[in-house]
Amino acid sequence: MKRILTYLFATPVLAFGLFTLYLTVSIFFNLFGVREKEGNYVLFVIWANFISSLVYLSAVYGFIKYKKWTSKILLLTVGLLIITFVGFQFYIHSGGIYETRTVKALTVRIVISLVFTLLACVNYRKLRPANKKA
Repeated sequence: MKRILTYLFATPVLAFGLFTLYLTVSIFFNLFGVREKEGNYVLFVIWANFISSLVYLSAVYGFIKYKKWTSKILLLTVGLLIITFVGFQFYIHSGGIYETRTVKALTVRIVISLVFTLLACVNYRKLRPANKKA
């Protein structure tokens, strides 16, 4: 049962990581004309999302192997996204061109990353098999 919960926790992290990676790479390489559809994207926000996607994907391994560092790297991602959000606010207030949906998307990404961090804590502390070490 514990193993099933671990995979249930890891699956949304994997899906979100792959989705984020797909979106950011699509913008970097203009796959399927995505740049035009995205409008006025902000490059440093895209880079933060790209780094986050790599962290999400590495966190999947940490979930499955019950690694203590999983929650720490996810918390670092939350920090990165918060710093990006603050930088984005400065960018907006200095007259930068942006899409309003970026504010919502960053906020949602921060909340989702916090949820993933909490799931990683639960996975390591409560669901870890007794014979597993950090």
